[in-house]
Formats: sequence, C-alpha cells, structure tokens
Amino acid sequence: MRENQRQDRLVVGASYVVLASAAFAAMGVCIKIASQSLNNEMIVFLRNVFGLLFLGPWLWQRGVSIKTQRFGMHLFRSVVGLSAMYCFFYTIPRLNLAEAVLLNYSIPLFTPLVAWLLMKETTDKFTGLAIVLGFVGIVLILQPGTPKWSIASLTGVSAGILAAVALTSIRAMANTEPPGRIVFWFAVISITISAIPAYLSWAPLSQDLWLLMLITGLFATCGQLLISKGFQQANAPQVSLFTYSAPVWAGLFAALLWGELPDQWSVVGMVVVTLAGIAVSVHSQVNRRSARPAQAVSDLD
Repeated sequence: MRENQRQDRLVVGASYVVLASAAFAAMGVCIKIASQSLNNEMIVFLRNVFGLLFLGPWLWQRGVSIKTQRFGMHLFRSVVGLSAMYCFFYTIPRLNLAEAVLLNYSIPLFTPLVAWLLMKETTDKFTGLAIVLGFVGIVLILQPGTPKWSIASLTGVSAGILAAVALTSIRAMANTEPPGRIVFWFAVISITISAIPAYLSWAPLSQDLWLLMLITGLFATCGQLLISKGFQQANAPQVSLFTYSAPVWAGLFAALLWGELPDQWSVVGMVVVTLAGIAVSVHSQVNRRSARPAQAVSDLD
C-alpha cells in the first residue's frame, strides 16, 4: 500500500511539474507576442509587477515573514536573477521559442561550475562528463559559423549562466531564508531596479497589451506555484526530469502559432542538452538527498 501511495504521489507531482512547464512555455508565447510592440525593459518590469500582484496574496496567506538579516544576499540574487530575465526575454523573440526556452533550461549544466567557483564545491566524473556532453549539445544548437550564431544565441546562453549563479546564491542562503521570503525580496528588488529602465523607455500601452502582460504575470505565477506543488509531492530527483517538458511545450506552441520548426542539428542538440541536464540535475539531487526538502523557488521564469 505504501508503494502504491509513493507511485500516486509521483504521478501527481509529475503532473504538477508538467503543467508548470506548460505555464512557463505559455509565458514565453506571451512575451514573444508582446515583443512585437513593447521593448524589453517594459516587458521585464510589467512581468515582475503583475507577477507580484498575483503572488502577493499567496505569500500573505502563508504568513511569510519578510524580515531578513541577509539583505545583501537577497540583493545579489535579485540583480543576477533579474539580469538572467533580461537576457532570456531578449532571446525569446529572436530565436525559435523552443531553443530559447531550452537554453534557459541549461541551468543544471552551469550550476556545478558556478558552485565550484563561488562555493568551492567539487564535481565528480559523472557530472563532468554530462556537462561536457551538454556543452556539445549547446554548440549544435548555436551552430558557430552559421547565421544562427548571433548576439541573441549568446545572450540565451548568458541567461542560463546567470540563472545558475542565482540558483547557487539561493542555495547559499537557504539555511536561514525560507522560499517565500526569497521570492518576496526578489520581486520587490526586481520591480525597483527594472522600474528605472522601464521609465526611461516607457511608451503608451493599449488595452490589449495591458491584458497580455497581465496574462504573462499570471502564467509566470502559476508556473512557480505549480512547480512548488510538484516538488512537495515527490522527491526532487523523481520529478525534476519533467521540467524539461517546457521546451517541448514551447516547440508545440510555436509550431502551431508561427510554424516554427528547428533544423535537424538543433533537434539533436536539444536532445543532448536535455539528457545531459536531466543527468546532472538528478545525479546532484540524489547526492544531496539527505539535505532539506526541495525549495519552492524557481529561476526558470
């Protein structure tokens, strides 16, 4: 009976994560559409504002304490995470949506390297090999020497690197800072910082654009909450591989809406990056299974 219960929780947890991935991909669709009329500075600012609008009541209901003695760490995590968001959102309208989303999901490949540089964590041979294979996959997607090799593609890789730095900083303060507090300070600091470039480049928005950005914030918040529920239902190594359904959702949405289809080398690269990312993520989480439960914080948005 206990085994059946574990299986049921795994199915439920995986379902939440797949739905979260669909929500993040739908957010990407909204950003791609909004980018036709809005600059990146306004999109980032409005996504953060509407994200906090929807997430605020949830944080209030849970009685999240915002008092912190580690504001410097929150500031660092927020600046890096916000920079990753600027890079990711810049990439979305300039690459195939599935490729842009997958480059952002290359976080597991960069996290061990960032952790080694910032926290002196060592990496075993299995992880090292998986990272090398993942980088081969990224090269296949970016295809140096072809028209696909561009500022946008390099910016997409930068989004993954910066998100890995942000994730490592979350781990560094997770012993004293609960997930809700980290989410709150990220939202507040991101809104404050992104308000400056948004103000300098502000342009009037139509009703449709206001509604589109409202929906963008809703999808982002739904993705955060759903992925949190998924990781609460089952062990992180069991459900983490389902986060890679996001590029699949993104590819499906983009094919239906714009007829976007990646070429054969990009498909091979996406498969390699996905398998390498899953291997690194699951392997590292299994090695830390004795640590505290997975945090309800996501940098994949």
